Amino acid sequence: METKITDSFPKKKEVTQPQLSMETETIAENQKVRMSKKLEKMFGHIDYKNPPELCPVRDVMSVASDQWSALILLWLGYFPVLRFNKLKKFVYGISNKVLSQRLKVLEADGYISRKAYAEVPIRVEYSLTEFGQSYVEKLLELTEWMQTNSPKVLANRERYGLI
Repeated sequence: METKITDSFPKKKEVTQPQLSMETETIAENQKVRMSKKLEKMFGHIDYKNPPELCPVRDVMSVASDQWSALILLWLGYFPVLRFNKLKKFVYGISNKVLSQRLKVLEADGYISRKAYAEVPIRVEYSLTEFGQSYVEKLLELTEWMQTNSPKVLANRERYGLI
C-alpha cells in the first residue's frame, strides 16, 4: 500500500494588490469612522418612537456645560481653592443667586466639594473633586478647540450677518 503525503498547511495567497480602501484611508476618514462607531454605540439602541425619559447625555451636559458652570469649573481648575466672592469676581456677570444655585448643583453632582469653617463670619471654600478634575481635563480640550476655531465661527457669523 502506497502512502501519499500531502501538505496539511494551506498555501499562502499571493497578494498582488493591496485593498485600496485600506490603503487610501486618511486620518480624517479614520476619525469619521471612529466618531460614527461611538455615535452608533451611544444612540443605536434607542427606540425613537418611545424615547427614554432620562437621557444621560442631556442630563449631565445640561448641568456641567451651561455657560456659568463651565466657567466656575475652569476657574476652580486654575485656582485649587476659591471662596464665593472670589468666584463671583472671576465669573464676571453672574449674580449671587445663580452662583449659589450652580455651586449647589455642581456639589450635588460631585464636581466640586464645599468646605465650611465654623468662624464668624462663616468661611466657605470650594475646590474640584477628582471627578471634577477629570471633567475639567476634557473641558480644557474643548476650550482649546474653541479658541483655535473661534475665528472661523466669527467669520461665519459675519457672513450670515449676525455680527
